[in-house]
Amino acid sequence: MKERETFKSRMGFLFLSAGCAIGIGNVWRFPYVTGENGGGAFVLFYILFLVAMGVPVMSMEFAVGRASKLSPVKAYQELEKPGYKWHLHGYAALAGNYLLMMFYTTVAGWMLYYFYGFLVGKFTGTGAGDVQEAFGQMMTSPGINVVCMVIIVVLGILVCSVGLQNGVERITKPMMLGLLSLMVVLAIRGITLDGGMAGLRFYLLPDFGKMAEVGIGNVVVAAMNQAFFTLSLGIGAMAIFGSYLGKDRTLMGEAVHVAALDTFVAIVSGLIIFPACFAFGVAPDSGPNLIFITLPNVFTNMMGGRLWGCLFFLFMTFAAFSTVLAVFENIIACNMELLKINRKKASLLNLVLLILLSLPCALGYNVLSGIQPFGEGTAILDFEDFLVSNILLPLGSLIYLVFCTWKAGWGFEKYRKEANQGRGLQVPKWMRAYLTYILPLLILGLFLHGIWGYFK
Repeated sequence: MKERETFKSRMGFLFLSAGCAIGIGNVWRFPYVTGENGGGAFVLFYILFLVAMGVPVMSMEFAVGRASKLSPVKAYQELEKPGYKWHLHGYAALAGNYLLMMFYTTVAGWMLYYFYGFLVGKFTGTGAGDVQEAFGQMMTSPGINVVCMVIIVVLGILVCSVGLQNGVERITKPMMLGLLSLMVVLAIRGITLDGGMAGLRFYLLPDFGKMAEVGIGNVVVAAMNQAFFTLSLGIGAMAIFGSYLGKDRTLMGEAVHVAALDTFVAIVSGLIIFPACFAFGVAPDSGPNLIFITLPNVFTNMMGGRLWGCLFFLFMTFAAFSTVLAVFENIIACNMELLKINRKKASLLNLVLLILLSLPCALGYNVLSGIQPFGEGTAILDFEDFLVSNILLPLGSLIYLVFCTWKAGWGFEKYRKEANQGRGLQVPKWMRAYLTYILPLLILGLFLHGIWGYFK
C-alpha cells in the first residue's frame, strides 16, 4: 500500500487550511455584510459564533480525516459501523466541491481580470460611469469570462499535479505570506487616508444603537451565518488536510489557529475597505458592488490609485486562488482513491472536467443570461451558490457533527480521543452535551432560516 502523503511543515498545513477558508467570503462578503449590519457590534457577534460554532465542527472534519488517513469519500467507510450508510455523505461532499468550483473559478477569474486592468492602466483617469461600464463589459463578455476562468483552472491543476509538498504546499506558503503582507500594507494605507479614522470607528467600535436599527435578531443571524460559512465546512474540504496530519498536535488547537488566521484576513480586509469608504464619502453598505464598482472608483480618485488598485486586486486574486488550490487538492485526492489512478491522471481528468463544469457560470451573464433560476436579475451563479451555501455546507456540517457525537456514528469518545492526541487545546468532557444536542439545533436552525430567507 502506498504511503500517505504528509505536509512538509506545520506552517504548510495551517496556511493551506486557512487558505481554503480564506476566500471571497472574507474579503468580499465580510466587509459589505458588516456594513449592512451596523459595523462593530456585528464583528463582535461574528467572533463569538466563530468560536462557538465554527471551530468545533472544523476539529471534527480534521479528526475524521486524521483517524482514517483517507479522502472524505473513503473516510466514512473506514470509520462507520457495519451496516450504516454515512459514507453516502462522502459522495455528496465530493459533489459539493465540484459545485463550489463551478462558480468559484469564474469569480476568481474576475479578480484576476481586475488585477490585470489596474496593472495595464485600464482604470486610470476613468470616472464613476466608466468604472460601472467596465464592470458591465466584463460580465457580458463570454471571451473575458471563459479565458480568465480557464487560466485559473489550468494554474490550479498544474500546481496540484506536482504533489502535496512540492506543488500545493510549496506554492501556498509564499502566496499566503504575500497575501498577509499585502493586506497589512493596504490596511496601513487605508487608515492613514484623510477621514479614514471615521471608517475605523464605524468598523471596530460596537454601536448597539446601530444594531437596534438593523434589528438585533437580523444582526445575530447574519453574524452566525458569516462565522459558519467563512470556514468552508461541511464538504470535506478540511477533512482532506486532516488526513495529511501527524499526531503531534491536538485538533481543537489547530482549528483555533486556522480560524484565527481566517478571522485576521476578514478583519484586516475591513481595515482596508472602511477607511477608504469614509475618506471618499462612499456608503459602507454598498453591498456586493463594493469590490467591483465602489472600490475601483475610490482607487481612481486616490493618489497612486493605480498602484493601490493593482495591489488590492492582487491580494483578492491570492485569496480566491488559495481556496481554488485547497478544493482542487480535495477533488484530486478523492479521484485518486475512488478511481485508483495516480495524481497525474486525476489532474488531467479534472482539468477537462472542471473547465466543462465551469462553463455554464462563465457564460451565465452573457450567452446563457436568459437562464434566470430565481427570477429576473438572477443568474446560474446564484443557483450554484445557493446549493452550496444554503444546502450542502450547513447540512454537511450537521452530518459531520452528528457522526462525531452520536453512538450511531463514530461516537463522541472516539472523536475526542483522536482530537486530543498531541500538544495543544483539548476537547473537555463537559462539551459533550453542547456538541451533541445544542450545536446541532443551532446549525439546523441556521439551515432552515437560510432556506426560508432565500425564498422569502
